[in-house]
Amino acid sequence: MKKLESTWYNMAIVLTVISVVAGAALAYVNELTKGPIAEIQQRNEAQAIKAVLCDDSAVITDTVTNGDVVVYLTENGAAVKTTDPLNGSFGGGLTIMVGLDKEFKVLGYTVLVSNETPGLGAKASEWFQEGGKGNIIGRVAGQFKTSKDGGDVDAITASTITSRSFLRAVNNAYAEYSKVVNPHAEADVHTSATAKDMN
Repeated sequence: MKKLESTWYNMAIVLTVISVVAGAALAYVNELTKGPIAEIQQRNEAQAIKAVLCDDSAVITDTVTNGDVVVYLTENGAAVKTTDPLNGSFGGGLTIMVGLDKEFKVLGYTVLVSNETPGLGAKASEWFQEGGKGNIIGRVAGQFKTSKDGGDVDAITASTITSRSFLRAVNNAYAEYSKVVNPHAEADVHTSATAKDMN
């Protein structure tokens, strides 16, 4: 077989053929794995819902989606899949599942996705759990802040940014669940704030 001349034209053809073949192979593999990956994600989320609600028999009665936030309603509360709305942490932040009862107390949480600096996401998985230094379990969500920001939740050692991001995600879960439970509450808050500003 005759060797191709090393010209710009021949190199462009070879690179184009390689790119097309590689692209087609990647698309094929992506299509093959799409279904199994989706099934694994659904299974992981179903397990996370039961874990954060601390109830293996929890039955989802309704699902409400608002952008990236998903509220899974049950008879005794909700599991909320959420992220930090400001996305203000290193590496793109955390995606968490938070369990809230009807009084908006945190039943449990789990970190689903962490794009944090290695180790920080793992610390968040334990730090805010019952018995952890920043324990939020059993507390009413909505106004969590680190002690550095005037709140009463201990931040992860040497990782205030990750702690802030995590707590904003939990507060966001509370806000989204509140909207589902009482859709007029947000309008009432804006109305009273506007009236206050006008006085």
